[in-house]
Amino acid sequence: MKIIGVTGPIASGKSAVTALLKEKGAHVIDADIIAREVVEPGRPAWTDIVEYFGESVLRPDQSIDRPELGRIVFGDAKQLSILNEIVHPRVMEEVDSRLRELAGTNSPDAVVVIDVPLLIEVGMNKRCAHTVLVIADEDVRLERLLKKGLSREEAESRVDAQHGKDALAKFADMVIVNNGTLDELKEQTEALWKVIQADSR
Repeated sequence: MKIIGVTGPIASGKSAVTALLKEKGAHVIDADIIAREVVEPGRPAWTDIVEYFGESVLRPDQSIDRPELGRIVFGDAKQLSILNEIVHPRVMEEVDSRLRELAGTNSPDAVVVIDVPLLIEVGMNKRCAHTVLVIADEDVRLERLLKKGLSREEAESRVDAQHGKDALAKFADMVIVNNGTLDELKEQTEALWKVIQADSR
């Protein structure tokens, strides 16, 4: 089983790249989706978040109010670090669990893509056959966040929180620059897939 790691700053287009790879036949493990699952009401990460940040981050149904929590942590490096310390180990445990499950049910030449925002920072890239960094200019990412409904202040705080992430390019086997059209992104992803397939032969 070949593991491909995809990472990059917020609104760079990681999910678009992984979706395109899934169309090619890759299995995808999305850490952002797992991060939502591990903070569901009653789970250990949910308990830790409520104990530290207070009940103001809860919706009436007791689920985490992600926009409210985001307002607290983005723009405050210490608070963001604490949230990552609560959530990220649980996410990585689940990623590992799913990798083991896929390894037991798929052929040796299966391709598994893991989409993990902190892939390089936590050293998980060392387990990957290829590490792909998806980047885009800050003004492009800011515009994408605004289109998702964030206020300019919220969008800027999220972009600023990941300032300098492009420097991780030295750890990547391939860098995809996603400033343009979907067709341009498809072209770069196609080139990546050809590299992956060539290594599988």
